[in-house]
Amino acid sequence: MHEWALAEAVLESVRAEQTARSGQRAAKVVIRFGELQSIDPEVFTEGIQQLQSAEVDLDLEFVFETEPATLKCTVCGHGWSFADCDIDEATREAIHFLPEVAHSFIVCPSCGSADFRVDKGRGVTIESIQFVTQDSAGSSGMASDD
Repeated sequence: MHEWALAEAVLESVRAEQTARSGQRAAKVVIRFGELQSIDPEVFTEGIQQLQSAEVDLDLEFVFETEPATLKCTVCGHGWSFADCDIDEATREAIHFLPEVAHSFIVCPSCGSADFRVDKGRGVTIESIQFVTQDSAGSSGMASDD
């Protein structure tokens, strides 16, 4: 599943950042999903939970945010949102797996051109990781952000 692969990549990134911070433990992760990715938060969360349960060094709280997709025509300069596009669920699913195919299904509502760029709302981004310091006994202390 697409969401599970993304969940695994997020956990690997968090684990690498935690390893680089000796004496600190990752506690909270804020993740931003671009609207074009059409991530199912329940499936992603299930993937995170299953993968995280196999990790003894990770016990994370996750916060998910969605960034609306905005598009801009490179021909006429018109901007619009992905939410305004009249496309069916099958097309949305295709864009979910490969956002580049959006150019095959979406045209500028102003001039009809398929030559547009995605200004926002694409990809999966780790916005921040909150760390807590640990003493030698393993108890948590002050938090810091990355």
